[in-house]
Amino acid sequence: MSCHEAEIHRKTFSCSASVVFVFDDDQLIGFGRAISDGHIQAAIYDVAVLPSYQGHGIGRQIIEKIVASLPGCNFILYAAPGKELFYEKLHFRRMKTAMALFVKQELMSGRGFTE
Repeated sequence: MSCHEAEIHRKTFSCSASVVFVFDDDQLIGFGRAISDGHIQAAIYDVAVLPSYQGHGIGRQIIEKIVASLPGCNFILYAAPGKELFYEKLHFRRMKTAMALFVKQELMSGRGFTE
């Protein structure tokens, strides 16, 4: 990751309404964030847990902390393809009308995010 990318990530997390980082000693093992108006709507992005730590409830804790930090909000979730069942277990449901406009349309389509 270049310094430019690191700065962009720092800005995105610092501008988020809710941010959760999970550490094992000094090692970052998971994180997640949400953007929100703070009252009605929120969107969860960038939830990730290192593969060696998956299956231990860390992802669930990240989601639960984000949701608890924005009470009363409706949540839209931006999930990686293949992770839908995990979020369904946390009571998220698929939307029928969700749409996306990506800067890198072909890349995101190739990764399975859009049709």
